[in-house]
Amino acid sequence: MIALVGLLLGLAAGAETPAPAGTASPAPVRRRVPAATPSVEAGPLEAEVETSQGSFVIRLLDDLAPRHVRHFVKTARSGGYDGTAFHRIVPRGIVQGGDPLSRDPSKTSLYGTGGLGLLKAEFSSRPMTRGSVAAVLRPSSPDSGGSQFFICLADQPSLTGKFTIFGEVSSGMDVVDRIGDTPVSGDKPLQRVVIAKVRIRNIESVPAPGPSPSP
Repeated sequence: MIALVGLLLGLAAGAETPAPAGTASPAPVRRRVPAATPSVEAGPLEAEVETSQGSFVIRLLDDLAPRHVRHFVKTARSGGYDGTAFHRIVPRGIVQGGDPLSRDPSKTSLYGTGGLGLLKAEFSSRPMTRGSVAAVLRPSSPDSGGSQFFICLADQPSLTGKFTIFGEVSSGMDVVDRIGDTPVSGDKPLQRVVIAKVRIRNIESVPAPGPSPSP
């Protein structure tokens, strides 16, 4: 009997000790795999550019130049284009803007030098046609894009593959033409054409126009 009791005690002593009351067992560690994020955000984007000559819309080509689109969107949403001017106009050629230095009328000698050297080139074979929106570069420096951009007033085949196209004017090209008609001295406009605001929006979220009224 004594041997049997000793055997039973020995078995009890070898059993697993229960956790103290109120002490939870450690939860299993779960590794969260982050969801893949789009290069800018879901859905195609466009930018409404409000100027002193009217408004026009740029469709942003994220599939063509994602880094440039991302930078344009970030700059626009932070107000980086507000109050800047179209500081260079080549009649029937291009209009150029987006330089943060162009906010200050006293710094005209520096216009065209600000906001560059931020992006590497994303050249493509897409033709540089009328309405194309592309990044401005420093001379002989392909990886010097930034906040400045230009819009083609006419087809510019000689520029294809030499500048990063990141958008196209989808509506309001008549406004861009009006900006291009600003009187100039050389390529310097004689009156300020100011960008009041650039608004970024998802193309799918733009309300569809209502039905035309009956005659």
